[in-house]
Amino acid sequence: MGEYREIFKRTEQKYLLDEQTYRKMMHALSGYAKVDKYGKTTICNIYYDTPDHKLVRRSLEKPLYKEKIRVRSYGTPSKGSTVFVELKKKYEGVVYKRRVDMSLEQSNAFSSERTLPMNNPQIEKELAYCFSLYEGLAPAMYLSYDRIALYASDDPEVRITFDSNVTYRENALDLSRGVWGSELLEKGERIMEIKIAGPMPMWLVRILDELKIYPTSFSKYGAAYQKELLNKNMEKEGVYCA
Repeated sequence: MGEYREIFKRTEQKYLLDEQTYRKMMHALSGYAKVDKYGKTTICNIYYDTPDHKLVRRSLEKPLYKEKIRVRSYGTPSKGSTVFVELKKKYEGVVYKRRVDMSLEQSNAFSSERTLPMNNPQIEKELAYCFSLYEGLAPAMYLSYDRIALYASDDPEVRITFDSNVTYRENALDLSRGVWGSELLEKGERIMEIKIAGPMPMWLVRILDELKIYPTSFSKYGAAYQKELLNKNMEKEGVYCA
C-alpha cells in the first residue's frame, strides 16, 4: 500500500455549500487546482464508539482535544480488499491522523478479537490502546459519501475536497454490506474541506472572500448522530420524522 500515507498532520476547515455556490467554487478553482487521479470516489466508513456514544458526544462539545476511530474503504470492499483502520486526533485545530492498512478480514478480527496483523506495529498498538481506554468500543455508525478531491497546481499539499450524497445508518455495520441508508444533507448540498499543512494560499483566501464562503463547524458523524437522536426522540413522542 505504498501509495497511501500512514501519518498526516494538517489543519482542516469545513464549509457547507449549496449547488450554485459549489459550481462557482469549481469554476474559480479551475486555474489553480486539479482533480486528483482518482476522480470521484465513494468513501465508506464505520465509526467506532462506546455504548453511550462518548466519542461523538465529546466531539460535539468542541473540546481542545478529541479523537475518532474508524475503518475506511474506498468503494464497497469484498473478501481480501484493503481497508484502513484510522485514529484521527484533533488538538487546538491541528489534525493528526494515523492509519494502517489491513484486509477486510483482518480489520474484522481486530475489531472483534483485538487481533493485530502487525502491518504497522506502532500504529496498531496506538489503536489497541484506544480500545482498552474506551470500554465497550465497537462499530456505531456506517457513513459514506461521494468525494471529488483537488490539489493545488503549485502545492500538492493543499487539498480541497467536495463530499456529496452523504449516507448513514446505525444497522448493518459492515463495509461489505454496500452503500445505503438515510441521507444526511439537503438536496444539492456539499461539504467542502480545505486541508493544508501550512498557511492558506492567498489565491484561495481571495476566492473564498469573493464568493462569500465562510467556514463552519461540521462533523458528518456528529451531524448524523444528532439527526438520528432527534428521530428517536420524535418517535418516542409519536411524531413521524422521515
